[in-house]
Amino acid sequence: MGVEKNEELKERAKKALNKLPTFGGDVDVSGYVERLRDVKEAQPEFDAAAYRDALLSVGVDPEARERSGTFIQCDHAVVLAQAAQEGLEVMSSVEALEKYEWLKDYWWQAVPVDMDKFTALAEIEQTHGYFIRAKPGAKVVMPVQSCLLITKDIAQNVHNIIIAEEGSELHIITGCVAAHSAGALHVGVSEFYVKKDAKITFTMVHNWTSGVEVRPRTGIVVEENGTFISNYICMSPVKNLQTYPTAYCVGEDATVTFQSILYAKGVSKMDVGSRAVLAAEGAKAEIISRAAATDRASIVARGALRGEAHGVKGHLECRGLLLSDDASIASIPELNARAHDVELSHEAAVGKIAEEEIRYLMARGLSEEEATSLIIRGFLSLDIRGLPPALADATKRMMDLIAERAL
Repeated sequence: MGVEKNEELKERAKKALNKLPTFGGDVDVSGYVERLRDVKEAQPEFDAAAYRDALLSVGVDPEARERSGTFIQCDHAVVLAQAAQEGLEVMSSVEALEKYEWLKDYWWQAVPVDMDKFTALAEIEQTHGYFIRAKPGAKVVMPVQSCLLITKDIAQNVHNIIIAEEGSELHIITGCVAAHSAGALHVGVSEFYVKKDAKITFTMVHNWTSGVEVRPRTGIVVEENGTFISNYICMSPVKNLQTYPTAYCVGEDATVTFQSILYAKGVSKMDVGSRAVLAAEGAKAEIISRAAATDRASIVARGALRGEAHGVKGHLECRGLLLSDDASIASIPELNARAHDVELSHEAAVGKIAEEEIRYLMARGLSEEEATSLIIRGFLSLDIRGLPPALADATKRMMDLIAERAL
């Protein structure tokens, strides 16, 4: 990256180090940063077998079977980065920035470096992250898998760049997981660039612990006839989580789909949303979320559609299931039309499990606990759209396994 541009980004980041986030509340990062600097250069001993269960819990196969590439980062160190298919690149984003001068034109373009204190932290105290790129015309049908693993009470500040070049197809399964960590901070900046006639499907699974604070910051740029599909799953306890990825449909007929599945328990706090800016004619977006909260957990489910061009269409759908009188779910949809012929719609509902459903299943031999679990799993299930059939089946099995462990 050019020296002048790098210095400009650092200066903007420094000015934003105390800038509070718009949503999700503040986090005191000072203690995390101190510990980060103490261990930042230490190379951990990584034994994939020791963390096998943690990797599998987020859909990452240590043997990389039926995978086109693998990236694994443990705390602050990249322990594996490899591509197994022609036309695919997988490496540390730090390495990629050193290798490709042109990458500076993507760096902090989909997400502002001074958005808030967390983006600023990711710039000033970056600890790697991944670079995944499908070259022009490459069809990477089998998924690339990546894992960001936390094993210590630290801050992990990653910056990911994902590019699907013109006419390419790229499927990614990313797992973020904490193992043996009582308290940690994960800041994940991810920038996606979907070029003309390209496609990215991105399935992210979070498996944290009740002591981890999580602040992803995501931006997506979709060009003409490009497709971006995001599937987000978080069904494990977390101290607090706030994310609000924004997709910019800048090319005609660009398409974006966000699907999220949230299950909050204990005293977890989740503030999760998705936003699509439809800035080109014929652009389409769909945002679907399923949220269930129990114990004393709370969920805020946000969704926003902004129609700025003629003939764009967007739909929001949020459904919540409240499983405890001490839990809470808030659904906050937002529609913003800036052209006269846009079509934007939303529907939202929050409720409890109907007693007659429980009684119906118990009359057929299930215990009350089994009946409740079955109803919750059915409520949280979503079709994973846009995947090849074999990959869709494998992803559905992965989601079923996650649900079994969570409920």
